Amino acid sequence: MKSKNHEMKVKQIKNGTVIDHITANKSLYVLRILGLPDKDTSLTIAMNVSSNAIDFKDIVKIENRELKPAELDQVALITPNATINIIRNYEIVTKEKIKFRNELNSIIKCTNQKCVTNTHEPIKSKFKLIKETPVVIRCYYCDRLITAEEIKAQFY
Repeated sequence: MKSKNHEMKVKQIKNGTVIDHITANKSLYVLRILGLPDKDTSLTIAMNVSSNAIDFKDIVKIENRELKPAELDQVALITPNATINIIRNYEIVTKEKIKFRNELNSIIKCTNQKCVTNTHEPIKSKFKLIKETPVVIRCYYCDRLITAEEIKAQFY
């Protein structure tokens, strides 16, 4: 009896961004913080697939969109071990691990309702990275520590 190859291939994208090594089952959070899906963007999502580097991972392919640094900061909050691949004309032009910056601006809201950033003052949120895994950030204005779970809760 002939053996069949049951492996499914995912279509390559011509131009855009591939977010690989997303923590398993976190891709929906990533989509949410990026405001996806939208009517203008084609996406491919693979969830909970086996990986040599980690046991299981998610992958998101975003056609015709290269993520901006502020968007990468947001992705890092949800999945700090992700790899970002920029694709142009079907070729990977850059491939790098997502990087945390020590200071994150206007990415999320402070969870302290009394923080000055949650008032009518024209002050944007600002956080200092305290710990990468699991993510912990500190509000610049009120010193509130915010955990990865609290960050995810803001997107769902």
